[in-house]
Amino acid sequence: MGDISIPKTSKTWTVEGHDGFSSLKFNKEAPLPELSDNEVLVKFHAASLNYRDLIIPKGKYPFPQKNGVVPASDGAGEVIAVGSKVTRFKPGAKVVTLFNQTHLGGSLNPQTSASGLGGVIDGALRQYGTFNENGLVDMPPSLSWLEAATLPCAALTAWNALYGLKPLQPGQVVLTQGTGGVSIFAVQFAKAAGATVIATTSSKEKADVLKKLGADHVLNYKEDPNWGENAKKLTPGQEGVDHILEVGGPTTMKQSLNAVKIDGVISIIGFLGGVKGEEAPGFLDCLMRICTVRGLLVGNRVQFEEMNKAIEANKIKPVVDEKVFTLEEVKEAYQYMWDQKHFGKLTIKIE
Repeated sequence: MGDISIPKTSKTWTVEGHDGFSSLKFNKEAPLPELSDNEVLVKFHAASLNYRDLIIPKGKYPFPQKNGVVPASDGAGEVIAVGSKVTRFKPGAKVVTLFNQTHLGGSLNPQTSASGLGGVIDGALRQYGTFNENGLVDMPPSLSWLEAATLPCAALTAWNALYGLKPLQPGQVVLTQGTGGVSIFAVQFAKAAGATVIATTSSKEKADVLKKLGADHVLNYKEDPNWGENAKKLTPGQEGVDHILEVGGPTTMKQSLNAVKIDGVISIIGFLGGVKGEEAPGFLDCLMRICTVRGLLVGNRVQFEEMNKAIEANKIKPVVDEKVFTLEEVKEAYQYMWDQKHFGKLTIKIE
């Protein structure tokens, strides 16, 4: 186990019930379980929040969850102790959490999809946590704790969208929506791969940031409600977009279908636009466009490790909001993100 003293308690947040952010409870001395043979003890230095974390205490998350769970899938920290049979990490290793703890490779199944960190399995909003050694990956050495903590959900979702089904090729066209975490990572990954990026956003200020990140074309969806057709016009031969990351849901799907190329892929990642609104397109629309519409839930450990190599090789830096919260300020962080005051990934420094 090494000479380092093993803590017996940890400052820890839990989700108790579904009464909104008042369901977030803080325990200054939550007991830490004994380390089993295949587990490692991680001292967290940073966590980041996702839209999923905000809707779990509101009772609106459609995937498995348990009452009293430690929230947040995304954390980065240092291994301070290892069980007797651990082979993947040694004390001192810098690690990042895997979203679905048992999704090591291949497709999801009912078991691996029910291993979500911060949903079913205790997550990252705490000082210390024990994890099975298979539920962690090595942290990219070029990133800070805060930057690395943004990778498990948003970055891996973007990577899976671009590489999980039909891998992105240089010269192809990618369309991203907005300036949320997944969309920004998709811009960065697509540019690193030599693709052309069309991004949508709602303001000139955000458009300027997207262009700085490498977006080739930016369409304002508030000024241009038919942005799908106009995105298609920007593609070679006006044939359409190869990869679309659909984060808006039913309210934007119609435009995505108007933009997609024959045999293109629309990866459905979220429903930020809500589930009501104009009538959602149906399966016949997919047939008429001759495209693939794919739902996905983050990605597996093999993809995570491949993504981290690409982050290192291309010197990609995650976009982190300038406002950083402490562990004690988690409720304020949730509200700040719910009010959409953030840009890029919202992070929490853990000491």
